[in-house]
Amino acid sequence: HLRYLPMGYYNENSLGRIMSVTTNTMQNLENVATRVVMLVCSGLLATAVITLMLIVFDWRIGLILCGGLAVFFAINSGMMTASADMAKQKLEKDSALVAKVIEYIQGIFEVRTFRLTGRRSRDLNIAIDENENANSAMELKLIPFMTMQSFWLKALGTVIVLVSVLLHISGSMDLLTTIIMIISSYLIYAQLDNAGKYSALLRTVDVSVRQAQDILATPQMDISDADITPAHCNIHADNISFAYEKRKIIDSISLDIPERTTTAIVGPSGGGKTTLTSLLSRFWDVDAGTVTLDGKDVRQYSMDALMKNYSFVFQRVYLFADTIANNIRFGQPDAPMEKVIEAAKKACCHDFIMQLPDGYDTVIGEGGASLSGGEKQRISIARAIMKDAPVIVLDEATANVDPENEAELMQAIDALTKEKTIIMIAHRLKTVRNADQILVIDGGKIAQRGTHETLMREDGIYRSFVESRREAASWRL
Repeated sequence: HLRYLPMGYYNENSLGRIMSVTTNTMQNLENVATRVVMLVCSGLLATAVITLMLIVFDWRIGLILCGGLAVFFAINSGMMTASADMAKQKLEKDSALVAKVIEYIQGIFEVRTFRLTGRRSRDLNIAIDENENANSAMELKLIPFMTMQSFWLKALGTVIVLVSVLLHISGSMDLLTTIIMIISSYLIYAQLDNAGKYSALLRTVDVSVRQAQDILATPQMDISDADITPAHCNIHADNISFAYEKRKIIDSISLDIPERTTTAIVGPSGGGKTTLTSLLSRFWDVDAGTVTLDGKDVRQYSMDALMKNYSFVFQRVYLFADTIANNIRFGQPDAPMEKVIEAAKKACCHDFIMQLPDGYDTVIGEGGASLSGGEKQRISIARAIMKDAPVIVLDEATANVDPENEAELMQAIDALTKEKTIIMIAHRLKTVRNADQILVIDGGKIAQRGTHETLMREDGIYRSFVESRREAASWRL
């Protein structure tokens, strides 16, 4: 289900909350629900059988038991109500703690760089304390109910024993029935005491399941099962619009990206560049209008069929905690080593890989933590070369590359993008000027479009962009 949620869902919800809900739900269902449901159900079933048996043996004892059980279940109902409110708070604090831990670990470099270890540690400790307080508050709130349940069951058992003995002494109950009543009072206590205590945990499981159901209830993108293979990779957007949290980000944009051409998207920050590329590659669905690939609405493709046609090189690269070779062949797990090396050479990362202790078998940390930004970027480009998709989306692929390797990398990108349909978000002049068309996005609209030469003849955003870049390039230290 998570695979087919729009990317906006992940912007609205923290990674910590999603991880907490999914892991807590699975743990609660696997470790808690099975045992608790078994204990509660077996306890209630045994109690029902014993109650019927006592009514058959002696209606007077059965009546006492039914009255006592009514009081017990009233106490238990109060505990279940209290635990429902506390369970929700507890799980919210669990999610907040997981989010803080993930944030702290992922941002540890910035935390140390800006000497904020103390402050961020305090934030983490506050989350830990709040989580501990929520757990303690839940336990403290349930203790009175559990104590009352246990006391009442003991009192009920004592009453049954005393009444049974008195009835036997008076001659209205035989010895065998009296013994059965005494044993039954103990069995009822043993069964209901556990069932009553563990029933509160069912509320925690219930809240966990409800949170998981909230995720499952989140509308998916409309996913088709059509396994379509486009004959051509020309992309067309017809009057598309998109809003996020009621704020319109893309406003009535129409464009054509012919097959095997390069389209550069430029513009001020927050203008909608990344959102536009996300709509063109269907990371999000448009609110209005249509996006087509080879004349077919992208919503008609199955997600797997659509993604076969796209490769992405983002500015922020994510690498998996695996070998470098497996990260490069991520899109083609069965690719031979020769192709992996060939892709790495084209992306100018073969040399630094061979300098690592285990070469291509070197295991990198989660997110590529053991590599520099430029190294991660080049491995990402090698991964795109390896996939060999007809449409390539580049988000300033050379942003984290040092000047010594930039020329080689630009040649590699040229080799990668040859005979491909290219969509690039660009901030550098040298990556823009050779594009077949340039789209200037501002305020969710296309403010200008054309080639570098035509846009330079216009007095607009693009010329200001170029002149500011040239002015910045003229500065020397």
